[in-house]
Amino acid sequence: MATAIVQGLNIAYEVLGEGVRPWSITPGGRFSKDDAGIRELAEALAERGNQVVIWDRPNCGESDVCFTGDSESAMQADVLMGLLDQLGMTPAIVMGGSGGARVSLLAAARHPKQTAGVAVLNVSGGVYGLMTLGVHYCGGSLAAAWTGGMAKVVELPEWKEVLARNPRNRQRFLDQDREQFIATMERWMAAYCPNDDELVPGLPNKDARAIGVPALVFRSGESDVNHTRATSERVAELLPHARLVEPPWPDTEWNERMAEGATGLFRRWPLLAPQLDDWAKGALG
Repeated sequence: MATAIVQGLNIAYEVLGEGVRPWSITPGGRFSKDDAGIRELAEALAERGNQVVIWDRPNCGESDVCFTGDSESAMQADVLMGLLDQLGMTPAIVMGGSGGARVSLLAAARHPKQTAGVAVLNVSGGVYGLMTLGVHYCGGSLAAAWTGGMAKVVELPEWKEVLARNPRNRQRFLDQDREQFIATMERWMAAYCPNDDELVPGLPNKDARAIGVPALVFRSGESDVNHTRATSERVAELLPHARLVEPPWPDTEWNERMAEGATGLFRRWPLLAPQLDDWAKGALG
């Protein structure tokens, strides 16, 4: 496991392949680069002549926790581009799914010169999908800090992995000012409120329309209430150079992976490699 200091944070990452086309892969949730399917997709792309970075975002896996920025995803997007710059891997194709799709789109919008293309799947959306995210990511920590301070926050199961894999994170939590932390959780939660002017939380539609690089958008399953099909189709309409395609699995893919358990959400991502690589070769040469 390699680490880099980006914006004062220890960020865990791994680079696979020695190809000339750089990529990043960002999973969803607060899942790690080590979850099933992430490394395997990177390996499949590397075998096709690409160089791929997989990484643990701040608040995930072995990386440091961080509670700054307008939203958690925007903070992570900025760290991603800082990491890619350090590695000499820009401009890069930024690829991700679910929360990783949001991070990738924000990275492309906020750092256009470092972005060669963007590819996304399982874009979170819909009233239910967005409002549950706000509670899922921020509600527990906010309530714990409110009632018991930061000592209670570090007891939450949702932070168990980042504390176990990066022991420094315990003190980073405890050093947070309680009132400031609560304000951050409220700000981050509010970013998920459905907004007609922000199809993707934190990304104004006008900024999405200004993303000038080629984009590949995988259509979400009609059965997926967390990443609605309409959201994926609207994202493809917003991005000026987007191609909307069908994924290599049935409509019920997300629901089937959820039924298996959270650790298997991305295990079939390696199936995306041929489409991703063919699109990149056609769109970017």
